[in-house]
Amino acid sequence: DISLVEADGRRFCVKRALPRLKVAALWEAPIKRNAAEAAYMRAVARWLPHAVPRVLGEDTGAGWFAMDYLAPHDHPLWKAQLLDGIVDVDFAAAVGRDLAIIHARSAADPTIPAAFANDDTFEAIRIEPYLRATGRAHLELASRFDELARVTLTTKRALVHGDISPKNILHGPNGPLFLDAECATFGDPAFDLAFCLNHLLLKGAREGADRTHYGAALSALADAYLVGVDWESADGLEARAAALLPALFLARVDGKSPVEYLTRDSECEAVRRCAVPLILGPPRRVRDVADAWERER
Repeated sequence: DISLVEADGRRFCVKRALPRLKVAALWEAPIKRNAAEAAYMRAVARWLPHAVPRVLGEDTGAGWFAMDYLAPHDHPLWKAQLLDGIVDVDFAAAVGRDLAIIHARSAADPTIPAAFANDDTFEAIRIEPYLRATGRAHLELASRFDELARVTLTTKRALVHGDISPKNILHGPNGPLFLDAECATFGDPAFDLAFCLNHLLLKGAREGADRTHYGAALSALADAYLVGVDWESADGLEARAAALLPALFLARVDGKSPVEYLTRDSECEAVRRCAVPLILGPPRRVRDVADAWERER
């Protein structure tokens, strides 16, 4: 729950965590995720200050924190731009570049693992609703979803945002700003990469959308990100992301949080036709997932 506050000539936002998320399916989550978000913003501000709002104050007991208000006229939402057909490939590359910087700096920071030991929250609001719930909806894929969940939860390499999606990225004057880091945990950076790339696939799933433009943005983001991977093998990380990507693609149709802009049965069926074979036989390159989606007409 977020509020705009105006007091003493100042404008700022106050955010409070709710015990139950605002989706159709029952989806509960620990309210301590609010503290994780504030901690994420403070950590990233040390490495990349333009990439997060400034935290102004916090009450961890009450479960809220205050942060800068960023006016929409010069901080448009990336999701809105993408849905309007405005596909800025250079901005997509900037998202990938900055995300890699955050992951690299956090991987080298020995304080991060203990400060972000949030597996319980990540399980509740990422692994369960996206991977486990979708596995239950597709029993023939359940073992693959279980394996993806296991690998994601046991890979500990960097500070993971957990909700890197266009609805949580502002197109700021100095580059991307990352919001809504309630899922922040020390974990697998491949999840962040796959989660964001998935939304570029999904934008192209709308009837009449030009998949080529969104595919170009996907490639730009992935390429810029992978160039910055210096804490582990870029090939290994990309293979984990490529395995997660079709699973997350299917999850946004058949998991607990389906995207609101795919309203036609034909759109959802196209996602299923593309995703299922790739989940069963995952590629090692994210571009291979995008190419398979391009062929699904």
